[in-house]
Amino acid sequence: MGKSKIKTPDWILQGSSPRTETRKKSKTFKIKFCPACGSDDVSVILGNEEGKPLTQNKWQCKKCKWKGKNINEKELNEEKFIEYLNRKKL
Repeated sequence: MGKSKIKTPDWILQGSSPRTETRKKSKTFKIKFCPACGSDDVSVILGNEEGKPLTQNKWQCKKCKWKGKNINEKELNEEKFIEYLNRKKL
C-alpha cells in the first residue's frame, strides 16, 4: 500500500475560515479603594517603616492617612473603567 497524500481543506483553498464560536473575553481592571474614606488615592507602602520589619501588601490612603492590609477592591470591565477615568478627570 502506498501512502496517500494529505489533502488541503477546501476552506483554505477558498480563502475563508470555518465558522467557530469564539467568546470574546472583555478585559477587567481592578481599582483599589480606602476602606475608611472610600478614596481611590491609595498606594502600597514600600520598605520598612521606622525600623519595623518589612511588611507585605500594606496600603496607605493619601487622603485620610489610613494604613492597613485590608484594602477594598472593585473590578470593572473596559467600558466601566473608561467611564470611571472620565469622571475622575472632572
